[in-house]
Amino acid sequence: MKDTVGRKLRLLWLQSITCNGNTHSFLNHPELFSLLSHFDLVHHPVLESGYSMEELTDKKIPCDILILEGSFIEEGFTKNGVEVSSLVAHYAQRAEYIVSAGTCATFGGIFKQKDPEKISGFCFDGEERTERYEHYAQKLISLPGCPIHPRWLSYVLLMIASGKKVALDSLHRPVELYGYTVHSGCTRNEYFEWKIDAKQFGLKEGCLFYEQGCQGPYTRGSCNKILWNDITSKTRVGTPCFGCTEPEFPKVGLFSTRTNMGIPATMPLGIPRRAYLTLTGVVKSFKIKRFSERLLEYDK
Repeated sequence: MKDTVGRKLRLLWLQSITCNGNTHSFLNHPELFSLLSHFDLVHHPVLESGYSMEELTDKKIPCDILILEGSFIEEGFTKNGVEVSSLVAHYAQRAEYIVSAGTCATFGGIFKQKDPEKISGFCFDGEERTERYEHYAQKLISLPGCPIHPRWLSYVLLMIASGKKVALDSLHRPVELYGYTVHSGCTRNEYFEWKIDAKQFGLKEGCLFYEQGCQGPYTRGSCNKILWNDITSKTRVGTPCFGCTEPEFPKVGLFSTRTNMGIPATMPLGIPRRAYLTLTGVVKSFKIKRFSERLLEYDK
């Protein structure tokens, strides 16, 4: 444990193969500068910070918290002529905490599709552990998302700054943020239970699971509890969840739910098949008039 008494924790944000999505999401945090006032921002790719890119690649920057953004490859991706993989190894070894910000940094994400054999997340390749895991697991906090919600990162940073332990799941995701599914808190849950599906995107009524392929029942995240811009989420505006916090993101055939005789081929997380079939049987024996009338208006 480093001696941090009497000083702020030094925060270094290091990018690898990325679209900058997590950086821009974080810049949208409503209390961004108040949050950053708790830390010494030694380097950030966009924000004004204490050290330059040249000092970063010269490996001269002190670091307590290392935030990683983007997918990783061992050779062929450089900054200022220096392999990013060597920069990551250098600063990860010296940091007290490592936060993988976004699905690319955590599992490989979108960029992994370019070269699945060589590109991965920092400590995970999909759900499999990389060689780095053994070296850095004790320091690692995973924050998958495409992009991450800015308040997810602020939660972790403030927990670290206050000296509190962050409870993690098997993939090192904070349980407070990923301990339940995106389906939890969805305003369309009643329609899911009664198997009343929206026929297209953008409708205020109806579930998006069966006919629009919503991944909410399979995806761990707090999008419907910690709302985006404190206002909304994908499902609230009529767009299906893409499952972006999970290791297998992006999935093939995203906007459809594979079924066998009307039953999902893969059960929603935490729901036994027998319980699902029982509930489905009960639902078929009822007809909810108010649902039928409201959805009929959208079909006109």
